Amino acid sequence: MRRLMAQEKTTKRDRLRLYASTVVSQWLVVSIILWRAKVHRLSLAQLGLALPHVTLAIGVTVALSALILTNQLLSLRQLALHPSEAPGMMTQMAARIFPQDTTERAAFVAVVTTVAICEEIIYRGFVQALFQEWGGVAVLAILGSGALFAIAHLYQGPRGVGATFVVGLVFSAIRWWTGTLLPPVISHFVADITVGILAPSKSRGQPGRTTTYIAYA
Repeated sequence: MRRLMAQEKTTKRDRLRLYASTVVSQWLVVSIILWRAKVHRLSLAQLGLALPHVTLAIGVTVALSALILTNQLLSLRQLALHPSEAPGMMTQMAARIFPQDTTERAAFVAVVTTVAICEEIIYRGFVQALFQEWGGVAVLAILGSGALFAIAHLYQGPRGVGATFVVGLVFSAIRWWTGTLLPPVISHFVADITVGILAPSKSRGQPGRTTTYIAYA
């Protein structure tokens, strides 16, 4: 990511390689985590890979996804109208890693699906379960999960880290409340796919005008 950000511009090959490496590395990490979870004797329910309250999970998933989608669309619209407000780091990311054609968009869907599933298993599943096991307090587990999630997004700069920390706390609290990863996984997907697909088209044809986004990837 840092190498791509340092380049003046990226090519289709650069973006596709980034997408492929992201998919492979994240599923590799999740495979290791599931193995370690088995060693720690963490059940699927403890990892959030269950649906203890189906109606609650579906209702919260729909509401949270709608809220996230609305926020993303409003943010894109606002920053398209006022591009000078967009943080430099985020505009650079938008210009370098978002898909530019049909092939890239198809690959990007695979990336976003992978990131939504894998990062939720990592942070709201395994990490949150470990903090809960070690501390025995839900608040500590939520804070610990949110903090590590934010640290993983240091490449987005201070503003991005702050945003992901807040989102991480919300996702962690909802995972604890519903007992499942379903709401954060779907909402995570909605957040990233919205900006990934819409941001390039909004900035196209407007020299010097670039939008930003709230990315949880």
